[in-house]
Amino acid sequence: MDSSFLLVQFVSGLTMATLLFLVASGLTLIFGVGGVFNFAHGSFYMLGAYLAYTVVSLAHGNFWVAVLAAGLGAGVAGMIAEAAFLRRIYGRSEEGGFQILLTYSLILIIDDLVKLVWGTEYKSLSRPAGFTGSLVIGDVTLPSYNLAIVGVGLLVVVVAWWVLSRTRPGRIARATALDRETMGVLGVNVPLTMTLVFGIATALGGITGALAAPLRSVTPGAGIEVIIDSLIVVVLGGMGNFWGAWLAALLLGEVNAIAVATVPEWASLFSYLVMVVTLIFKPEGLFAPRQVRKV
Repeated sequence: MDSSFLLVQFVSGLTMATLLFLVASGLTLIFGVGGVFNFAHGSFYMLGAYLAYTVVSLAHGNFWVAVLAAGLGAGVAGMIAEAAFLRRIYGRSEEGGFQILLTYSLILIIDDLVKLVWGTEYKSLSRPAGFTGSLVIGDVTLPSYNLAIVGVGLLVVVVAWWVLSRTRPGRIARATALDRETMGVLGVNVPLTMTLVFGIATALGGITGALAAPLRSVTPGAGIEVIIDSLIVVVLGGMGNFWGAWLAALLLGEVNAIAVATVPEWASLFSYLVMVVTLIFKPEGLFAPRQVRKV
């Protein structure tokens, strides 16, 4: 394998890692602040893909406007789901089975709504104008749309760091994750904060679905596949660890790219293999903060 081939595979892995991170970051945000594992998060990814398809293919809109519309639509749907259902199970992390049952019910509801509105046939979405070709660097040919996805992912990382670390809403969200009761006593509208966090997280899922639509088929049930991969990222990074999810997505994306290039018939197994090895030797996650052991 020459250097040009390795570079192409690296960019391919980076593209997959970016999409995984964008989904997993929303999943991590919900778990970190609300203590709820939203198993239905992949359904908002699917909803974003369908909304982008509608804006571009049916309304003949601009692709990037469609991406924003997908994020907005998924975010609003997420806030409605949070206010109507998930708000009732906050603080009940010991009832993990109940959380999974409720969020899995949301998967069934959203999937059926998608089938009712858009039908069951596969949809496809073309790459945006200006990103249909490739960037040629010497002997290396890199798809320009893949590079655009990587750029969007890096932008999200920087914005997320700035919002969570440097703004008052970000500090409030982090403090709410630690102690909701104290924040409520201090005058913070905790229910509204939780709803907004959930909306931002599901908007990230919707944006990712729109970005991934030109690379994958838009079909009912697409959320199940992406939530499994995102769960692996969250486990690798440490539950609720935003930056751990980013590093884990990079690791998983590159492992899959190498597997596809070397042993394509076994490539689908490598994600699970990495997760199993991690759970055996470091069940709290590769990038989870060190815990002080109590005597």
